[in-house]
Amino acid sequence: MNEANGNLRDSSGAVIRPPIAWALAVIVGLTLNRLYPLPFLAAGVPAGWFGGIVFLGGAALLFWAATTFRRAGTQIQTTEPTTTIVDAGPYRYTRNPIYIGMFLGLIGLAVAFDSLWLVVLLVPFYLVIRYGVVAREEGYLERKFGDAYLAYKTRVRRWL
Repeated sequence: MNEANGNLRDSSGAVIRPPIAWALAVIVGLTLNRLYPLPFLAAGVPAGWFGGIVFLGGAALLFWAATTFRRAGTQIQTTEPTTTIVDAGPYRYTRNPIYIGMFLGLIGLAVAFDSLWLVVLLVPFYLVIRYGVVAREEGYLERKFGDAYLAYKTRVRRWL
């Protein structure tokens, strides 16, 4: 369906684009950390290295998921129509590997910068993604793909 015909837009209707939500969490967290640092790691922890590894793991998962979407010929952006249910690559294990990659990226930055602010911002980021994005995506996919999506939901967990 499209707006030109007066019908609902063929997209999930997410409240925010996930990369924007992620960037806002990072910017707010790093700004608060700069103004009022709240470290949470013990002295001597190799935070930069460990955080960098977690961040890169999240980025790798996100890249793998995005590449899998592209190969399947469907859109990554929440504002565009989904053309198929993707159940290959990381989508065999979780329905939301891109968002898990974003969570890991945020955790990696929290550790690398030793910032409790970034840890705290995981909560509102999760709530926005879970209820403002994922819930809307799931409803959209159920309406669009019906039993095929419902079968996928029974085989593959939302997160892990």
